[in-house]
This record gives sequence, C-alpha cells and structure tokens, in this order.
Amino acid sequence: MLVLALDTTTPAGSVALANRGTVLEVMAIDPSQPVATRLPGDLAALLDRHHVRVDDIALFAVATGPGSFTGLRIGIASMQGLAVATGQPLVGVSSFQALATFANASRVGVWIDAWRGEVYGALLACEEGAPPHEIGSALVAPPEALLGEVGAAEATVFVGDGAVKYRDRLRQRVVEPTPLIAGAVARLAWDRFEAGEAPPPHAIRPLYVRRPDAELARERSGG
Repeated sequence: MLVLALDTTTPAGSVALANRGTVLEVMAIDPSQPVATRLPGDLAALLDRHHVRVDDIALFAVATGPGSFTGLRIGIASMQGLAVATGQPLVGVSSFQALATFANASRVGVWIDAWRGEVYGALLACEEGAPPHEIGSALVAPPEALLGEVGAAEATVFVGDGAVKYRDRLRQRVVEPTPLIAGAVARLAWDRFEAGEAPPPHAIRPLYVRRPDAELARERSGG
C-alpha cells in the first residue's frame, strides 16, 4: 500500500512516497517558486519517477504545522483535494512529531522558526516502539523564554530550523542540517492508519499555535 506525504510547513518543504512504513523517496520541493505554483509539478514528478498514479495511493499524509500559515493552508488543501478525488483517507501529522524522530534521543526539544524573533517550541518524549508525544503544550515565544519551558535539561536534543537559527542560545546538541520531514510524516501516518485511524479529509486541521495575522488584525479592528 502506497503512502504519499507532503510537508509545506517549513522553508525546505518536501514530498515523499512510501510503501507502507518504508520510505521509497523524499524529494525537496523546489524553493525557487511559490508553493502554490511548484507543488503540483513536484508531486507529479515524484509519482512519475516511480511509475505511480494518484489512483494507486492508498493513504495520503500531510504535515499540519506549526509553520508558515500560507504553506499550511495550501499543503492541507492540496492533500484534501487528492484524498477526496480518490476516496482515500488523509492523516495529519504534526511537524513537531515528525522532526522529533530525527533526534535519536528520548527527550527532544523541537524549535521551529516563527519569525519576529520567536520560535514555536515543544518538548517531546520519544519512547521505543511508540510515536513521539508532547510533554505539556506547544508554545510560541522568544528562545530565551522557552529555555525553562522547553528543554533546559542537558539530555535534551534539539531539532528544527529554529534550533539551528538560535543554536548560540543552546548548550545542548542540535541536529543539523534541519531534515526534510515528509518521509517521517509518511511513516507516522502509516503507523496511525494501521492502528485504525482513517479520518475523512475534511477533518484535518492546521496546528497554528499562534493565530494568523489577518485574524488578529480583524480582532483589533472590531471586525
């Protein structure tokens, strides 16, 4: 059973094709074009290389954030469209979980660049035989404010573009370079699908952590 996965939450977005839990290929999305323009071609190119049609896909998977609001909306909407068109399930996977799988540690701090001098931060526990799970709630704040909340312990390993950007604030190991996560999204989604999770495409929701600027502007204006 084939899994097609997409990540548009990070600047280095990616697509991946997997056979059940085995990743066949992870491909970086062309960063020279806007995500809405480059996405259909990159998905088609990946499938063509493996002589796969969209109708051959049994499960779709998408990174649900946090990250770029525009990227989140486009990525989720694109995979929802493919899942609806083919009648197949779509599983959403948080970018925190996907990134944590690359740390090879039992305690992982994930920092994703949130711009404005802030990071989206979460602390995750990674236990053998189980998917990473968050310890406490995800936060968005300046790096210094998160050190006490998200992984001040020496044993914590950090991963994510926010951790790389602000590595001078950290004394712990940082995974570099920031990995492409679509393959991890595919693996985690497959595990959940095998466990019985097969939500309808419209059930997928983005994980924002911080509300979009447009929403905040409407609130301030009383709209």
